[in-house]
Amino acid sequence: MFLEQAIIYSIVFLVCAAIIIIYLRKLKNASREVEAKIEVARRDGLHEPVSLHPVIDLDTCIKSGACVAACPEKDILGILNGGGTLINASNCVGHGACFHACPVEAIKLVIGTEKRGVDLPHVSENYETNVPGIYIAGELGGMGLIKNSVEQGTMAVENIVRAGVRKDNSTYDLIIIGAGPAGIAATLAAKKHGLNFLTLEQDTLGGTVYTFPRAKVVMTAPMELPLYGKVKLYDTSKKELLGLWNEALSKNNITIRERTKVEEIIPENGHFRVTTLQGDVLETKFVLLAIGRRGTPRKLGIPGEVSEKVAYRLLEPENIQQKEVIVVGGGDSAVESALLLAEQNNVVLSYRKDKFSRIKPKNREKISEAIDKKLLDVKFNTNLARIEEDKVYLTTDKEGQEIALKNDLVYIFAGGELPTQFLQKAGVKITKRFGYTMKKHK
Repeated sequence: MFLEQAIIYSIVFLVCAAIIIIYLRKLKNASREVEAKIEVARRDGLHEPVSLHPVIDLDTCIKSGACVAACPEKDILGILNGGGTLINASNCVGHGACFHACPVEAIKLVIGTEKRGVDLPHVSENYETNVPGIYIAGELGGMGLIKNSVEQGTMAVENIVRAGVRKDNSTYDLIIIGAGPAGIAATLAAKKHGLNFLTLEQDTLGGTVYTFPRAKVVMTAPMELPLYGKVKLYDTSKKELLGLWNEALSKNNITIRERTKVEEIIPENGHFRVTTLQGDVLETKFVLLAIGRRGTPRKLGIPGEVSEKVAYRLLEPENIQQKEVIVVGGGDSAVESALLLAEQNNVVLSYRKDKFSRIKPKNREKISEAIDKKLLDVKFNTNLARIEEDKVYLTTDKEGQEIALKNDLVYIFAGGELPTQFLQKAGVKITKRFGYTMKKHK
């Protein structure tokens, strides 16, 4: 009897030992794969975060892998030597799914790094700035993803309502500035709560989304729109998303005042005076800024940039045919626009660096394939030096040579500038943040 028990215990021990060995070997192999991916990311310049990104507390992390599975962008996170780690950090879009998925709260969302600071306005957990009555939601506050922006726009209005709105028919209760994802959600929430409000948009309904090329696919996730309900969208075209927003607004008899640019917001006797470029002078108790960080395109400051053939966004690529086009930039917008234009035009893509380092994996694959098939000409290490009526001139970083190219159209995607002066004039403080942990808003 004793011998039989000893044999059974021995077998159980061996089986357990074998399982542990297999498990450890699996972890080791998985770590090797992650190490290899990190090495590739470093080589390709994708290992450094460029926007909102997760930071993992390895002392708390239990290597459940929930964060890895939750990330919609793939290969942003991995498990290395028993803990979570960033891989292709540059591709992180600040989705925040990893933060919500972690069972032990080992992840915090951070913007900026120890070396690279990001200018951010001062915003409380209720979305209110240091100026009482002025709120910020969406990309301007550091959260740019559509789903996050929608949630913030909704919650900002909820917080304004909780703060209490004095009824006074001589002024608006709330003026919402910007009709992108955050502004549209805020507009619907304001209607839901019966506020006397007005929404102003300097361009067209949709904000930054409207400026996406027509064929661009918007990556988003299920979100709750006030007065509309839950919207389940994943791979959705710009046209479909704008159509949904238009439907939600029209069903609730809401009109956005488009092509109305706000010049200044001045605190005055317990309310705010909002003036527009079109000459409007409006009074309101509360202001919600739902504008983007890139409302003003960054200019290159080169001769000829004021030419009519120069643009900073691509709206109707299908209407541009048989043209000599140069696209300037190395981000997703530049790459996507160049690929779309290359279908019917002769396109040169000029980028000042020696490789693309901040584009999504799908765009990296597409541009690499286009280069291999010679569908467009990518000129790395070049800068647009000047623009003439029928030509453009590029300079090379290494040799300093000048290259003349025949040209009809110029598209510049050099990012945008934070509306610092506009915010500071309203009294909103801006600070450069290094490795700043985003607060949990409510």
